[in-house]
This record gives sequence, structure tokens and C-alpha cells, in this order.
Amino acid sequence: MGKTIAEKILAAHTKSSSFQPGDIIKVDVDVALANDITAPIAIESVKGSGVEKIAHPEKVVFVLDHFTPNKDIASANQCKYVRDFALQQAIEKFFDGGEAGVEHALLPEKGLVLPGDLIIGADSHTCTYGALGAFATGVGSTDLAAAMMTGQAWMKVPRTMKFVFDGKPLPWVGGKDLILYLIGKIGVDGALYRVMEMGGPAVSGLTLSDRLSMSNMAIEAGAKAGIIEADAKTLSYIKPRAKRPYTVYTSDKDAQYESVTVFDCANIEPQVAFPHLPENTKGVSEAGDVKIDQVVIGSCTNGRIEDLRIAAEIMKGNKVKKGLRCLILPATPEVFRQALAEGLIETFLQAGSIIGPPTCGPCLGGHMGILAKGERALSTTNRNFVGRMGDPASEVYLCGPAVAAASAVIGKISAPQEVVK
Repeated sequence: MGKTIAEKILAAHTKSSSFQPGDIIKVDVDVALANDITAPIAIESVKGSGVEKIAHPEKVVFVLDHFTPNKDIASANQCKYVRDFALQQAIEKFFDGGEAGVEHALLPEKGLVLPGDLIIGADSHTCTYGALGAFATGVGSTDLAAAMMTGQAWMKVPRTMKFVFDGKPLPWVGGKDLILYLIGKIGVDGALYRVMEMGGPAVSGLTLSDRLSMSNMAIEAGAKAGIIEADAKTLSYIKPRAKRPYTVYTSDKDAQYESVTVFDCANIEPQVAFPHLPENTKGVSEAGDVKIDQVVIGSCTNGRIEDLRIAAEIMKGNKVKKGLRCLILPATPEVFRQALAEGLIETFLQAGSIIGPPTCGPCLGGHMGILAKGERALSTTNRNFVGRMGDPASEVYLCGPAVAAASAVIGKISAPQEVVK
């Protein structure tokens, strides 16, 4: 019987001779990731265990990105706690200050996550790295602590669901739109503890940035991982960045899937997820008259240079609607630097946008973009739960960078074609 990409990666990382979906296996971990919110809990567990030296400091990555630049005394103390531990344990892959960026954009950019890797992270959107042909999944902080101490993790083997996107995407439709459409069809628990293997002609035609957006939001359908087969585009991205060996796995033709679903991209327009779940999706033409107070363009989902280029193309020569706040947050220092060199930052400033540092801040309602009671935000982030970005009586709508930029100009949820004629 053939195997899926996920099954092959798990097999390569465990000593079990054979396993079936539902079995519990022990796997060797290639990368163990945490941030300024989740790392302190893991560190406490390590210290409480009596372990003085973690097993593989070279496999541990800490990124201070959620409440940074530090928003208050509590967050400053958390970051110092992580900083001190990283120094004590000689963790070289520690990203702080001007080196820090949004973790799930930063790690691929730095070549720290590679095809065939088994990656765990104390952050649910660790599944982002599946876009590179890796098995990447979020875990709790105590699971991460165990991995830091042993280099291993326990895992239940998931079944795989296959999603095929046929045809060529319509204008302004990107990876964010495709994944929102998928989640709208199957729901936020439609792939619960499953691997979502995504492919087809439309996915093959996407940039790596768009694919990372798709894998990033696999967790919003309840998935354990969201994997896209590594191809020539993946390898052209990986080869100049990789500093260690990697293996590309592909699913066998006779691999067993729990289900196979085919979508026709001719039917998928730019999408908007309405409050308060990512499954509440509509085509932008169906959005109606939804006025907004804030637009956020950034995050681990859509803060890469390709996203900023799309937004700038739409906003160039236009102004942000009076009374609306438009926040632009490049996901990493390198993205910021590139956007500056290409004149994108100047375009955003001329339009009246607010430019912020690389941070997760607004996405989780941490800082730099909190909503007041009754306010509405349209955001390129990945979650729109009640109170996600501020007051519980506020609302968050999700979309891709094209719809976000057009809506910032018009002042309500709008299609890009309304701005770019």
C-alpha cells in the first residue's frame, strides 16, 4: 500500500517498523519552536524537571514576536526570561530586537525549516511550514519542553485528506482566497486532527508566499498539518537558504486518503470571512455594505513582500479613506528592507497608512491595533474569533491583501476591481 507525504515523513522520524492512523508513535524532531508567549511556560517546565542542559540546542528556535516591541512591563519580563535562558543554553537561533520578525515568515526566510522536516512549535500556526513539504504542527508548551529535553515528541498518526484545486485562479485571487474558500466548504472542524494535503494545477501555479498562506490556515479547519508537495518552485526558494541536508517526499499514486475533494477555481472569487469564524466565508461580491474602521495588512499569513506588492499596486495614487486606520506591518526585517528598496513603503505613506515594525501584535489583540467597542477591522490575519483583536463587541473580517488594500481606499469591504479599473 502506498504512503502519503505525511506518512513518509513520520516514518523517517520514528523507529517504529510500521504504524497505522491512530497509532501513537515517538518521533525525532528537527525543529522545536517557541515565541515570547509560549517559551516561558516551556522553560518553566524544563527548569522544574531538574534538567540542566537541553538535548539539542541547535534544533531549538526562539522568536520574540507577539508582544514585541515590548508593550508593557509584563511582556518585557517575559522576553528577558526567554533571553536569559537562550544565553544560558547556548541557543544560537534566538531572534530578538532588530533580528526578530513574525516567526512563521522568519523561519522559511532564514532557511531554518526544510522539505521533509518534522517540526513542532508552541504556536498553532506552525503548520505554515507544510508549504515547503514538511510535517509541521503546533503543540502545547509542555510538549515543547519535552522535545527540548529529549529531542523527541509523542504523536498520534493522523489520516490525510486531499484537496485538489483545478484550473487557473481568477484575477486578484491568491492562496488566502483559496484556503478561505476551502474552510468555508468544510468548516472549522472539517479536517479535525487530519493532514490536509493540498495540490492541483492552481496550487502549482501559486508563489511560495501564497502556498505558505494556505498551509498557515490549515489549523483553522482543525487540521494537524497542511502539506503541499515540494516542487521546482519550492527548491528554488530552499536551495540558496538551506544550511543542512533535506529530503523531498511525494505521495505514492496508490496512497490511501480519507477523502479527495476537487475545487474548480473558476468559481472562486476573492473571499471574505465574516465574524466570528474563518468558516463564515463569502465572495467579495456578496459582502454587501460593510463599513470598516481599520485595515491590517501583515501577519504570518500575509505579511510577505508579495503581499505588500499587491497592496501597493492597488493603493498607489490613492488615499486611505478619511476616518479609517490602515496598518501595514512587514513580517520580517528583510521584508521591510525590500519594501523600502522597492518604494512600497513610500506608496503606503503617501496613501496615509501607518507603518509598523515586524510584529504579531494586532493579530492576537496584543498591541499596535486594538479595536474599540463596536469597531470593525478587515485584516489579512488568520483568525476572527470574538474579541480576537480587541473589545469583545468589535468585529474582525478576514481577507487577502488585494481586498484589504481596496477596502482601505473605499472605506468598506470592496473588490480590487473597484479601485483598479
